Amino acid sequence: MHEEVLDNGLRVLVQEMHTAPLASVWCWYRVGSKDETTGLTGISHWVEHMNFKGTTNIPRDKVKGIIEQFGGYWNGYTWIDQTTYTETATREALDRMLFIESERMASCLYDPVDCESERTVIIAELQGGENDPDTLLDQELMAAAFRAHPYRHPTIGWLSDLQSMTREDLYGHYRRFYVPNNATLVIVGDVDTSDAMKDVVRHFGGIAPGDVGRRAHTKEPAQLGERRVTVSREGTTGYVKLGYHAPAVGDADFFPMLALDAVLTGAKGVNVWASFRTPPPQRSARLYRALVNTGLASSVMGNLVPTAEPFLYTISITVTQGTALARVEEAARAELERVGAHGITEPELLKARKQLVARLVFENDSITNVGHQLGYFETVASWRLCGRLRERIEDVTAEQVAAAAAARLKASSLTVGWYEPLPIGTGEPVSGQGASAGPVSPMGVR
Repeated sequence: MHEEVLDNGLRVLVQEMHTAPLASVWCWYRVGSKDETTGLTGISHWVEHMNFKGTTNIPRDKVKGIIEQFGGYWNGYTWIDQTTYTETATREALDRMLFIESERMASCLYDPVDCESERTVIIAELQGGENDPDTLLDQELMAAAFRAHPYRHPTIGWLSDLQSMTREDLYGHYRRFYVPNNATLVIVGDVDTSDAMKDVVRHFGGIAPGDVGRRAHTKEPAQLGERRVTVSREGTTGYVKLGYHAPAVGDADFFPMLALDAVLTGAKGVNVWASFRTPPPQRSARLYRALVNTGLASSVMGNLVPTAEPFLYTISITVTQGTALARVEEAARAELERVGAHGITEPELLKARKQLVARLVFENDSITNVGHQLGYFETVASWRLCGRLRERIEDVTAEQVAAAAAARLKASSLTVGWYEPLPIGTGEPVSGQGASAGPVSPMGVR
């Protein structure tokens, strides 16, 4: 690994991998939905969209063509801690890829007409997500679980903010955060480090640093009791979500919690870009056996991801037709209480370790994935953690998992979400799935 920080603060990571004549470029910015304030939620995601709309030296209709003429791939995303852009193409395209990212950093246009057209696109995206029961319930669960920390805001933003934000708001956010001293540039592939760095300096060295002016985030107060939210809408499928406050990636119990999730719902790994595209091994997972094998649920999935600050460990359950939501919640919580009280077995831990290590191999099966992991971990902790992931997983003990389960899987830190499907046009709960179908009487959004 070659690491270098330019005079303007841009951190550059270059990893030579000569397995194929390809190169991948990732440009990461330490800005996401946690950096947004009331009235401007969703602005980071909207800015990401705008930065595909052309620059001073790249007409908007030419952005795609620059990479595609090399048979390349390009994309980007925004989440809670970061915004990133990527291109992967033949090694001959490296200079062009660096040119695109330097233009994106310094010279995006924000044409008022484009801002307005993208407002319509993003609002439609938000409304589409709200029409998906699982996405909607996830958003409501997050808003209930966090009272103070800005992780509570959906990355896409709240509707009223999207309706009221101006072009000046967007451009101001762009100019504040899209500066070299707030960015990490990652280059991976069949490149020569010395030549690559010369190209980086030529494209980025003249971009001035800026004053990001970060403010401290309010630390989320300790949750004092169970919280609940129920969404009742017309539909055919019920969902149950259980959200527990989870450690940040730098906390001592993050990797024990990762092993615990592997035991409960199957190993997913730590690559938010690629891990969840491949179904986890679940047949021996505790919650799969307790819920899916018994016919209570059609699927169950755990979600623990590396984040800069404490986030949520979420268990999402798709309920089978005609099954009471309360019955599913009761079965899931019984299994979680069991592991909280008694921990896991050594054979379970051994299997979890093997599965997680195997996932690490798949997560680094391409230069694109390697580039992602280096940049992602640099935004939430340090890129050096990538080289220690296997060691940290293999060092986890059953005692550490038991301690993490006992500390984290407590009812007092739990937020429960129900999606209660209502039959079309009746306004009444589907038989067997309503709030009256079990002993739990949820309160929340209706």
